[in-house]
Amino acid sequence: MNSADRASDMTTSQLRELALRCRRHIVKMIHAAGAGHPGGSLSAIDIIAALYGNQLRFDANNPGWEDRDRFIMSKGHASPAVYSILFEMGFITEEDMMSFRKLGSVCQGHVDMKWTNGVDFSAGSLGMGLSFGLGCALAARMDSSNRDIWVMVGDGEIQEGQFWEAAMAADFHSVGKLNLIVDRNRIQNDDFVEVQMEVGDVGAKLSSFGWDVMEIDGHDMEQVSQAIQWSSSKTDSPTAIVAHTIKGKGVSFMEDNPSFHGKAPNNGELEIALEELS
Repeated sequence: MNSADRASDMTTSQLRELALRCRRHIVKMIHAAGAGHPGGSLSAIDIIAALYGNQLRFDANNPGWEDRDRFIMSKGHASPAVYSILFEMGFITEEDMMSFRKLGSVCQGHVDMKWTNGVDFSAGSLGMGLSFGLGCALAARMDSSNRDIWVMVGDGEIQEGQFWEAAMAADFHSVGKLNLIVDRNRIQNDDFVEVQMEVGDVGAKLSSFGWDVMEIDGHDMEQVSQAIQWSSSKTDSPTAIVAHTIKGKGVSFMEDNPSFHGKAPNNGELEIALEELS
């Protein structure tokens, strides 16, 4: 892709097919590794596919291009979603992707910018991504750069206080080009968010912090694409897309199932999953 252009414009049906291919990659790489996080990867992939398919400016042949847009996967355990799209966009090979979680692989369990071309944030402890994104957006402003900063968070990690400090600071400093996506699948590591510690009306809370907010069905590709375009058009203030999603989307036995937050499918489950994703 030419670094001066955005990613190639895809139709809605092409974006859906891209997301479907990524879903198959996700379950296959996690099965091969015998470990990983399918639920949150599958809930996020429609949004990620639309972002890379129609919005982000990047150059797979020059991953370090300084003026590229940034995508920060704060919920870094959803790395299979990131690796699947990086493979589709030409940053990594199929061999890289299928070596997920193996010793020496460029595809670590959590996304890591040291090892993987196309990764802009090293994740681990949750809740730090928005702070990092805020710093990237401030740096872009200081550089007089037009690059967009996109941050994806899970609804479990926004129980962290650091997230809300960053949200408050972004509004105070009137930081534009900072685009937040909340993957609101309602499940975190051990159980449903409402059981662990309910975060309430996320959209209303972000609005009260001064953010422009849009709430969408995170699996409706038309809504997703429209929200991404809306968010990118807002250049004078931070924006948030609250995407209501289903954990494990696309695989029946994983959908809305906390057990598949961080569990690999066995051989029989993989066969069912791939059949459903055909």
